[in-house]
Amino acid sequence: MKDYAKRNSSIKNNINVKKTIFRSKKKSASVVSSNVLFGLLLISSMLAVISFTYFDTDIKSVVPRENLNNITIDFPTSLIENSILIESNDDLSFMSCKYFVQIGAYGNKKYAYEAKEILNDIKLISINEIYGASNPSKLLHSVLSGPYENRSVANNIKEQITKSGFDPRLRTLCKKN
Repeated sequence: MKDYAKRNSSIKNNINVKKTIFRSKKKSASVVSSNVLFGLLLISSMLAVISFTYFDTDIKSVVPRENLNNITIDFPTSLIENSILIESNDDLSFMSCKYFVQIGAYGNKKYAYEAKEILNDIKLISINEIYGASNPSKLLHSVLSGPYENRSVANNIKEQITKSGFDPRLRTLCKKN
């Protein structure tokens, strides 16, 4: 009896099919042809030759210009002696200002009291209940130090609080006399 199935040839065809799965269908497809590469090489060499002949510069012939800028910084001699002149505006005489240092604003009252305990060496610390500006329905516990009569004392207290690891802000409350 004759075998019409041709099993041997079908096995070979399956192997060939499996091998050609990962190959591209175009066998000799080059990305950039050799004529294009040769043309680019020719153009770049021509540009190099033209630039060397046209821009014939000698680096030794370049001479720097003279410096014509003369900058003189003049400041009062009183600054050397650690004294600073602060100009006073007479417009502030009709207002009385008090200065506060805001240590923080906490959503939980427990954290406000912890901040007050950490800063127990600083006097005039109070905890106030305020409502936040961004979320008016949220109650915050603001830790303030003050009031102080001038900005200098408030800045000194602010530096002491900063050394304790907080990020305080200076707040000013001015009222008309």
